[in-house]
Amino acid sequence: MTLQQEIVGNAMQMAVVSLQPGQTVYCEAGKFLFKTSNVTMETRLSGPGSGGGGAPQGGQGAGMGGMLRQAMGTAMQVGQRALAGESLAFQYFTSTGGEGTVGFAGVLPGEMRALELNGSRAWFAEKDAFVAAESTVEFGIAWQGGKTGRSGGEGFVLEKFTGRGTVIICGAGNFIDLNPADFGGRIEVDTGCIVAFEEGIEYGVQRIGGLNRQGMMNAVFGGEGLSLATLEGNGRVILQSLTIEGLANALKKAQGGDKQGPTGGLFSTGVG
Repeated sequence: MTLQQEIVGNAMQMAVVSLQPGQTVYCEAGKFLFKTSNVTMETRLSGPGSGGGGAPQGGQGAGMGGMLRQAMGTAMQVGQRALAGESLAFQYFTSTGGEGTVGFAGVLPGEMRALELNGSRAWFAEKDAFVAAESTVEFGIAWQGGKTGRSGGEGFVLEKFTGRGTVIICGAGNFIDLNPADFGGRIEVDTGCIVAFEEGIEYGVQRIGGLNRQGMMNAVFGGEGLSLATLEGNGRVILQSLTIEGLANALKKAQGGDKQGPTGGLFSTGVG
């Protein structure tokens, strides 16, 4: 059953989802806005495909062993999300007694995008990009390799979406869709500008220049630090025009507490 949804708004978009009777959509805790009274809401620790936090799958034959495996699976999911800094719980919405409506939104000014999964390719997204999805879409955590993770900052933890159905993501600022194959097979991006990309795109991190005068100028005065993200291959890539760090620094500066300093880059002291 296709998820009927409409993304509305400009500077701060939201998704309005129409649910058919019995249809379920889930979201990350904190992304829910409103619902009609015939839509039930349930908060669970487990994601779709893991029993949903309800009765054990497999009926009475599952027994204590099935319940224990289910509990351990849920604990592993929660542990992964905790390590990744994600919400520990999901909220599930199901329409009863006719068509229902649910509204969702991100937490930053920016765009939203509905991605359609057909089961052939997974999608990866930056942390906190997930808003909501059909119950037929599975949410997971993907860890980048050690070298990439240590160098890439924002790129260490990725959200992974598999299965079939609609998943709604959000980002900051405006979106641009690119395919590295249209630019010689490779693009280099500020690590904070990546929103999502299809399976088949290879994500990496590279140093900006060498340990020479120009390399240090880039790092100290360029505002990018020492590394850029690289995206290679043939597939869809979604970038955002505003980084969370950039927004936070702008707000700090407006409040008279600029943490970045006059040069940015390595001299930035971070936020918070």
